[in-house]
Amino acid sequence: MRLNHTAVHASDRYLSAEFLAVLLGLEVGKPFGPFLPVDLGNGVTLDYCEKRDEPIQPQHYAFLVPEDAFDAVIARLDAVGVTYFADSGHTDPGRVNHMFGGRGAYFDDPDGHNMEIITRPYARP
Repeated sequence: MRLNHTAVHASDRYLSAEFLAVLLGLEVGKPFGPFLPVDLGNGVTLDYCEKRDEPIQPQHYAFLVPEDAFDAVIARLDAVGVTYFADSGHTDPGRVNHMFGGRGAYFDDPDGHNMEIITRPYARP
C-alpha cells in the first residue's frame, strides 16, 4: 500500500501549486476537475483545490529531496525571498538543520502550510 494523492487546500490553487513546483523543481499538471496536481515523481500527487469560503487550516508536508538537489531548493527560496528555517517552529531563520545525518529546512507556502525539505528520512524507533 502507498499514498497516491492528497488534496491541499489553497486560496488560489494556481499560485500555490506553481509556488511549490518552482521551488522543488517540479511541474504543475493539467487541471483535473477542481484539482491542480503537482506530481512529486514517485507516484504521488499533491492535488491543489481552492477553498475560499473559510480560512485554510495549515498542514505540514515534508519532502525527501536528493542531497544534490537540496542546495538548489535553498537557492530558489533565497531567489524568491522566502525565508526558510532550521526548525519547525520557525525560530531559526536562514539556517538549515542537520538531523539524522542529513539536512533539512522549513518554509511556509502562500497559505501558511508548513513545508519541509529533508535529505534523510527521520529515524523511527
